[in-house]
Amino acid sequence: MSLKNKRILITAGPTWVALDPVRVISNSATGETGILLSQALAKQGAKVSLILGPGEFALLPGKIRVIRFRYFDDLKKILKDELLQQYDAIIHSAAVSDYKPAQMVHSKIKSDMKCWTIKMMRTPKLIERIKKVSPGSFAIGFKFDPRTTKNALINSARKLMETSSVDAVVANTVVNGKYQAYIVTPKSVSAAVATKNELAKRITKLLSL
Repeated sequence: MSLKNKRILITAGPTWVALDPVRVISNSATGETGILLSQALAKQGAKVSLILGPGEFALLPGKIRVIRFRYFDDLKKILKDELLQQYDAIIHSAAVSDYKPAQMVHSKIKSDMKCWTIKMMRTPKLIERIKKVSPGSFAIGFKFDPRTTKNALINSARKLMETSSVDAVVANTVVNGKYQAYIVTPKSVSAAVATKNELAKRITKLLSL
């Protein structure tokens, strides 16, 4: 199947949650995977929209529509609005914050405090909303777990596929500094992928079937 003019939505990058007006909690995601996917799919003629988190990124080709966000609540709203636009495929590769402060502090916390205790609460699982709002889209989720075994990683991906009803999950890890990823579907597990460039090619092929 040709990807020409297919509408594809991708989320990528880290997600912030605010501690006070100047401090945030983030994660180590780089957004590289989502950017590589955007470029690979755009080259195949797809109409790509990329929801991209905070960070400094090289300019993307003009044919890729980029929507920037910083905070969890921003991503939540943007994704909600975009899911109503009827995409052919949705790739949720952003590293979404699992927790946020239970209470927002609206003034800057003084830097002379000896201790600052923060109570955290779970954030909603955005991936679980994708197929509920856009059931006709082919949805791909991501599961990252560093320094784990292949079996544990695959099992985590299958669990995510079940709880979120997505069509495939990229199970990825870093072991001894080496990247490793598998594309997990209800019927199969791909051979190991050793680079993010190769992963982008594999996902492009999967969406072309």
